Amino acid sequence: MKRLVQVNVTAGRGSTGVIADEIGAMAVERGWESWIAYGREPHRESASKLIRIGSDFDMRMHGLESRLLDNHGLASRAATRRFVRQLDEIKPDVVHLHNIHGYYLNYPILFRWLKEWGGPVVWTLHDCWPFTGHCAHFMFDGCEKWRSECKDCSLKASYPASLLADNSRRNFNRKKTSFLSVGSQLRLVACSDCVADYTRMSFFKDVDVRRLHNGVDLRIFRPSDNRDKKKRIIGVASVWSKAKGLDDFVKLRSLLSADYEIVLVGLTAAQRASLPSGITGIERTADRNELAKLYAEAAVFVNPTYEDNFPTVNIEALACGTPVVTYRTGGSPEAVDEKTGVVVEQGDIAGLIDAIERARGLSPDECRKRAEERFDKNDRYADYIALYERLLINNSIEL
Repeated sequence: MKRLVQVNVTAGRGSTGVIADEIGAMAVERGWESWIAYGREPHRESASKLIRIGSDFDMRMHGLESRLLDNHGLASRAATRRFVRQLDEIKPDVVHLHNIHGYYLNYPILFRWLKEWGGPVVWTLHDCWPFTGHCAHFMFDGCEKWRSECKDCSLKASYPASLLADNSRRNFNRKKTSFLSVGSQLRLVACSDCVADYTRMSFFKDVDVRRLHNGVDLRIFRPSDNRDKKKRIIGVASVWSKAKGLDDFVKLRSLLSADYEIVLVGLTAAQRASLPSGITGIERTADRNELAKLYAEAAVFVNPTYEDNFPTVNIEALACGTPVVTYRTGGSPEAVDEKTGVVVEQGDIAGLIDAIERARGLSPDECRKRAEERFDKNDRYADYIALYERLLINNSIEL
């Protein structure tokens, strides 16, 4: 029986955690044994066996090092050594990395083990952290230092925030050395064409990079028979910030006619309290059925994001029959076509208003059809199983 180990900051929670969990479930259905190694927050039963890397204390110490020393991914030494000993016991056939940042893992220790192990490594890039000296996203800032060598970081205060030191040059070169050390073992998967292009311009330029879009559970995210006929606009984010378009929603509210209702999901209590009249705020929900109902009852989903890879929220909305309006940011426009959404230039609030009016005329059936044809999780995650199988065959031929 073939053995798969996935590594992600969460297991079964958040978009990357759900993706890892569902890939693991499909692998088990196909006759594999599956493990997910994670840093925090498992929230449901899993078809995979779960391994926690470190503890809450380890994560707090890792966070402290990151904030004081710009040392993200270089702490959690003892926790990662324990984890690689567990890998020795499991003897995986394939290791699939997702987000290895998040205050829980020491990447030089992991990559030394991967090099010695010698098997195929699949790494899904859910953001740009693997090839920068500090940040997870640089689109909002417009920085391009990652293309040659990071230094004098303008995003030092962004996640993973450093309060004092700027070690972006050291981090950049250490990542480059560690991540390229596994050579032809490594296969990179970007969730969007945009991030695939960025990756090919980075120090990963000689590594095999392919694009596999994320998938969505069409049984959960589906149209409603009780679609609200009101002019309801919905926005959803796991963390709302200026870069995710929260300020633009406030501007939109001031210019949009009063007969439109705006609902934002994923806000903190403080953010909810600061909202202007005419915007309803809902705190983050882990209930995907509840979230699907909110999508399905809206007339339009609006995603005014300034930095993103391939937002899962876009395809969740489409699966619920709700057209999407998004800024031309990262891989966000890749979710839609002219029948299912409207793309607006960043910061164009008047353009958002016009796009919302146009999107209201789009067909819910076409939105659902696009989700079924392109973003069914069963099809997209089967792509990963097929990739694992091909890599194992290629390795056996080379041996």
